Amino acid sequence: MLSQPIDVSFDLGGGRTVTIETGKLARQADGSVVVRQGNCMILATAVANKEPKPGQSFFPLSVDYMEKFSSAGRIPGSFFKREAKLNDYEVLTSRLVDRALRPLFPDDYLCEVQVIITLVSSDTEVMPDALACLAASAALAVSDIPIKEIISEVRVARIDNEYVVNPTRSELAKADMDFMIGATEKNLMMVEGESKECTEEDLVKALEVAHEAIKLQIKAQQELRDKKGITQKRDYPRPVQNESILEKVKAFAKDKIYEIAKAGSAKHERSDAYAKLKEELVASFGEEPEEEDVKLAGKYFEDLQWEVVRNMILDDRTRLDGRKLDEVRSLAMETDFLPTPHGSALFTRGETQSLTTVTLGTPLDELLVESAAKSDYSKFILHYNFPPFSTGEIKFLRAPGRREIGHGNLALRSLKQMMPGNDYPYTVRVVSDILESNGSSSMATVCAGSLALMDAGVPFPKHVSGVAMGLITRGTDNKYAILTDILGDEDHLGDMDFKVTGTREGICGVQMDIKIDGLSMNTMREALEQARKGRLHILDAMYDCISAAREEVKPHAPRMEKLFIDKEFIGAVIGPQGKVIQEIQRTTGTTINIEEVGTVGEVSVFSPAKEGLDKAVAWIKGIVAVPSVGEVYEATVKGIKEFGAFVEFLPGKQGLLHISEISWKRLETMEGVLKEGDVVKVKLVGVDHKTGKFKLSRKALMPKPDFAPKPRPAADQERGSAESNAPHN
Repeated sequence: MLSQPIDVSFDLGGGRTVTIETGKLARQADGSVVVRQGNCMILATAVANKEPKPGQSFFPLSVDYMEKFSSAGRIPGSFFKREAKLNDYEVLTSRLVDRALRPLFPDDYLCEVQVIITLVSSDTEVMPDALACLAASAALAVSDIPIKEIISEVRVARIDNEYVVNPTRSELAKADMDFMIGATEKNLMMVEGESKECTEEDLVKALEVAHEAIKLQIKAQQELRDKKGITQKRDYPRPVQNESILEKVKAFAKDKIYEIAKAGSAKHERSDAYAKLKEELVASFGEEPEEEDVKLAGKYFEDLQWEVVRNMILDDRTRLDGRKLDEVRSLAMETDFLPTPHGSALFTRGETQSLTTVTLGTPLDELLVESAAKSDYSKFILHYNFPPFSTGEIKFLRAPGRREIGHGNLALRSLKQMMPGNDYPYTVRVVSDILESNGSSSMATVCAGSLALMDAGVPFPKHVSGVAMGLITRGTDNKYAILTDILGDEDHLGDMDFKVTGTREGICGVQMDIKIDGLSMNTMREALEQARKGRLHILDAMYDCISAAREEVKPHAPRMEKLFIDKEFIGAVIGPQGKVIQEIQRTTGTTINIEEVGTVGEVSVFSPAKEGLDKAVAWIKGIVAVPSVGEVYEATVKGIKEFGAFVEFLPGKQGLLHISEISWKRLETMEGVLKEGDVVKVKLVGVDHKTGKFKLSRKALMPKPDFAPKPRPAADQERGSAESNAPHN
């Protein structure tokens, strides 16, 4: 028989109740909860091994968020009709939770932990990613897995100048700020999101609103933990320590580590120097040192390196490559680097380099973005690739990992803020290939992407740049250093990785991970201001490279034009069984996409050549055009009769060019005057209101001669008029 479940509830605001329940589902997991808001239900489980694996030297945490299609009453569209590997949305949600949870565990805890978060029931208006971290943290809170603190995450959006916590999906569509924030009761842990050029103070306000909401959620988790009776966490094996080896490592290597760090050398030169020093350290232990001693010496060496470099930056106010704290590395950039892509840019900042391309496609190239709750099509795609040679390594090439997906998403969210709206007919794909990496390749992707989009002729109104910030603190004397444009080593040894993207006017994207307690809002403001200055410095160089988007796409890029027609003409353009649109595409070599939007039809025409584009556009305009008396048209002769010629002056619209209207000179016969296929200019001189027949004239466009032609016999006029009303094949 099932045990009685335990639950707590809290009000999210606006009468929205969130319930956390434990004790009913997945009871063999170390911790298990169900979080519910409306019809959205998320099951989160946490399981940890009791012992670390032999030789384990790092903390193995895995966090997986997955959505069951049955949660929304849907069947997956794959061949096997079952959920497969995590999609990008699930990976990104997993990363949001992982980055917030990881700092919660003790530094000496090396047992494997697995957190699985599953959407089991979906609500069309409730965003499950905003509840995923709450569920994961609650599962850990009601377990005996050793965590230092309880956390939660919320989404904060600004809608009509109001900050809203966990808005509905409909509300979020109207937001100009969208940030996910994770925090403990006292400190921020993680920030990620996007905005339409918000100010630094706007972001700080969003963080403050989020933190107040998170405190309420943490209190609910503490109440649930107490109700379940969790009073202490399990003990766990600590790594072996040896003070004598630690002292020996310090005595041998401390000063030498400082000398290498202070030299201001390049990445690989510095890395080789540290590797050589480590070999000398191991050799100092004798010819046949104990394997355990060597492992401990290696760990203590890395810990000492971390400490010495941090102290050097704090005390000497200088960095590993010799830069000042707020100095951006040297910049080099160029556009139109590759001849064939529709747009390209090479961006180099220090030892980080991105080669980025832009490809312009049709609506048929749109990306289907599918989750359990909905399926959307995206016209803007960005892919980020990080090959092993970029860091001088050898690895198997595999599908993009979570890091690549996360870095690409940050760049996409940033550049998306400046992309044209849905009326822009191209599907745009940006691909960033990282050729060299030593810190913040995602920010290089943002800069290179902005340059390449302008090079491609996309109407991109402003450049977007990005800079990665670091923070180093020392608790003993409260000293800290904020670093602009961090290196890879500075990212590893720092207390914060803070990426900020934006234009000259404001912030477009943020990604922040904090590894320490006690980051004050004043320090946050200082870091944001230093990031703004670094961003502006990079933007100045980008505008020097290309100041505005090219007025036209490249000659080899597909040509495009968008037409808006009355909805009633959509059928005429498509034709019966698609015959008309297929004929237009086949004849002109174009691709045509028609979409009904409200009361109008949006017709997008794409062509590799301008000639075909112009011909197709004219064809479509002719189909939807309403003939106007007095207008002049280019008409094609479709048939010859003794009393005149039937001509098509607009697609699908024919009229009689009577023999008497061909020339001021009287014509006795049509022989030798016109033939089928001839193109002549005609003027629409009238419409028979009874029959709807169009009356056309060619002579009305000719100068009237001095002589007056003899009128045609009345019998001929009557006969021609009668025959013009006869069916014409």
